[in-house]
Amino acid sequence: MAKKKPIITNAMRILTAQKIPFEAIEYQAEEVGENFGVHIAELTGIPCEMSFKTLVAKGNDYMVVCIPVDREVNLKKLAKVSGNKKVELISVKELLPLTGYIRGGVSPIGMKKKFTTYIHESCVENEKMAVSGGICGVTLIMTPKDLVKVTDATLCDITEE
Repeated sequence: MAKKKPIITNAMRILTAQKIPFEAIEYQAEEVGENFGVHIAELTGIPCEMSFKTLVAKGNDYMVVCIPVDREVNLKKLAKVSGNKKVELISVKELLPLTGYIRGGVSPIGMKKKFTTYIHESCVENEKMAVSGGICGVTLIMTPKDLVKVTDATLCDITEE
């Protein structure tokens, strides 16, 4: 029986090249739907407060947003933090051409272009955090400090109360 080939994503290549330690957890991806991030957190056994989803928004320019999977982004807070009058989430059909990632597999690491990144400040409350590895079926675990470093992110409060 042939050995299963390990999954290596663009995000994993970047982390390896920058010598940033991470753990990749594979899971059986199902259809992406409502509360997909919460479902993945349950599948992987990673608490929601440590599991972050990646969203892409547009104001004057595009931006990447990472928030806990069980929360919603507050677009007014995001607009204020990013210096925009108004921001909105991009449509699903814009994701792949803009980022190189599909819905359910958007990683804040390794997009086609480097965008300004905002990560919810609660990430530092835990030693580790989880983000998408760049495909449905892979989650990356790393320290919040390392994710901020590799994405050059700003930590801020950008979720609904």
